[in-house]
Amino acid sequence: MHQLTGFQRDLLYCIAGLDRPSGQSIKEKLEGRSDRQITHGRLYPNLDTLVETGVVTKGEIDRRTNYYAISEAGVEALEAYHEWAGSQLP
Repeated sequence: MHQLTGFQRDLLYCIAGLDRPSGQSIKEKLEGRSDRQITHGRLYPNLDTLVETGVVTKGEIDRRTNYYAISEAGVEALEAYHEWAGSQLP
């Protein structure tokens, strides 16, 4: 988890909170949270990185749309990161 960027961690938390979201639904959720535009050029390479590191899986909804799901390794990474982050608070 510590090798991921803050944006990638946000993506992972977002994916964990949604049921097999598309890239577009992930984008909309994060934009609603931050009031900042997220470009496709930023979103999809970062989603691909999460897939490559094994914390997210990617599947096909239809020919043009993919879904993303947190993997078991992703759940474990989030739990460990959440525990570590909590231990840093006084």
